[in-house]
Amino acid sequence: MQTAKAHWWFVGPALFLMVVILLMPIAIAGALSFTNYSLGNPGAEFVGLENYEKIFTRSTYEKMFGATFRYVFVVVPLSVGLGLGAALLINSTRRFGDFYKTIYFLPVMAALIAMAIVWEFAFHPTIGIVNSTLERGCGSFLESWSWYARGCERGFPLWLTDRDYAIWTVAFIGVWQGFGFNMVLYLAGLTSVPRELYHAAEMDGAETAWDRFRLVTWPMLGPTTVFVVTISFIRSFQVFDTVEAFYPQGGGPSKSVYVMMFAIYEKAIQQNLMGIGAAITVVFLAFVMFLTLMQRWLVERRVHYT
Repeated sequence: MQTAKAHWWFVGPALFLMVVILLMPIAIAGALSFTNYSLGNPGAEFVGLENYEKIFTRSTYEKMFGATFRYVFVVVPLSVGLGLGAALLINSTRRFGDFYKTIYFLPVMAALIAMAIVWEFAFHPTIGIVNSTLERGCGSFLESWSWYARGCERGFPLWLTDRDYAIWTVAFIGVWQGFGFNMVLYLAGLTSVPRELYHAAEMDGAETAWDRFRLVTWPMLGPTTVFVVTISFIRSFQVFDTVEAFYPQGGGPSKSVYVMMFAIYEKAIQQNLMGIGAAITVVFLAFVMFLTLMQRWLVERRVHYT
């Protein structure tokens, strides 16, 4: 009998911490989402689904969903694709491999709040290096592109203050910061690909680099890809510091960068509306869980674990 219960002494602390640190906060947020609770008030009234009704009916929250999903579905595929491409290039180089790894990984280690100041100067409409570089190309063959020609005539966009470009600019910074992390994960995955498989593929007629990648590298990177895509989805949904650094008083021009994490911060912390903040948190967790499970199911259907 004592032997049958011994395992609880090992798993008990982990289960206790999981309940206290993970499950209990989610349960508390779920309970608060049905109230109008705010810090400092002695009590809270039960409002039912009123907070959720606001989230799914008001135009402000419609913009929140739009900005969040635009950011996620731009950052995730680009950061994963660039991370894979950088890993393949570095893995194929014989010299300066460690130097390239360091350069590409620097954005991951840098404090994004500090780097946001650098990007704010870079995207400045008059003194920024982005518009200055674009203006130098005016009068060249680049003007055959209609968007570029309009920029030369009327001036290039105000990247951070134009509602049509703000979310894409923030997404670009997200790709810049995230693909180095994915590169490191793919480099780790490439080290586990047996060299013998490439020799066998060459003997079977895979002579080009594309054939070797398609038949050997990509299938063997399946488990790594599942992990990378999952982590990229979660990190993208959690974007906050860039938005808060650029737009501390709101979600950008016309709420075009009003992502979910910033909405939670604004409602729960700045405005002390804990009920609606908790409701957004529950919706946020539901979206992350659904998309994570869905993409894992889609990707893992073609993944073989060794």
